[in-house]
Amino acid sequence: MKWDKFIYLLLDNADKYFLIAAPAFILFYIILRKKLSWQKIQIRFPKISDYTREIIFSTLSIIIFSVPPLLMLYSDRIRPHTTFYEKTCEYGVVYLVAAFPLMLLMHDTYFYWMHRLMHFPKIFKWIHLLHHKSTDPSPWAAYSFHPLEAVIESLIFVIFLFTIPVHSIHLTFFFVISLVYNVYGHLGFELYPKGFNKHWLGKWINTSVSHNQHHQYFKGNYGLYFTVWDRLMGTLRKDYDSAFEDLKSRTE
Repeated sequence: MKWDKFIYLLLDNADKYFLIAAPAFILFYIILRKKLSWQKIQIRFPKISDYTREIIFSTLSIIIFSVPPLLMLYSDRIRPHTTFYEKTCEYGVVYLVAAFPLMLLMHDTYFYWMHRLMHFPKIFKWIHLLHHKSTDPSPWAAYSFHPLEAVIESLIFVIFLFTIPVHSIHLTFFFVISLVYNVYGHLGFELYPKGFNKHWLGKWINTSVSHNQHHQYFKGNYGLYFTVWDRLMGTLRKDYDSAFEDLKSRTE
């Protein structure tokens, strides 16, 4: 194993996680806690033990997430067989930009079906239940997975590198955006404005309310970035719109 590369990837993933999750937590759960408590999706706040568990397992996930890029990009045996490319001119600027939404669509599709599979009773009990111990999630829950779930989550990296041409710019952008949206989904506060859930575009975008409902009730709202698959498969909770509207209609 190339330990120097592994340490680099590990620190890079850790930096992203803590530099994105920590400010969100400090702002909403410490600095503005009293001022914004009435806007919290679930009025109560998690316990210290919940934050501790989330951080411990997120840290373990970060270690696991560092392995696929190490094996795929720093192995002379594997890398030549991947679709990774180094010069942006190889596929042009149009593809460089177009690949971003494509990656999000691919990840959303993978996540939806993987997530639904995780909810089969036997699989849920042994793997996904750990993530659902955060019934009232905080930003720290973004990577709080059972080790086996972290491995499964990390496979999207492998899928990318064997299906579509990807540049280091794509991978950096993807991991930052996916983490940002993961932190937002577990934030416990809704950042989108009133009416967003029924807007012609907004109704297809997943929200913190949607994912919070999934953690609270353990059923429905399986998507990550979008509600497309939930709407197509009839798994969007019927009380999603009312929950979003009720939250946005609250007054102090």
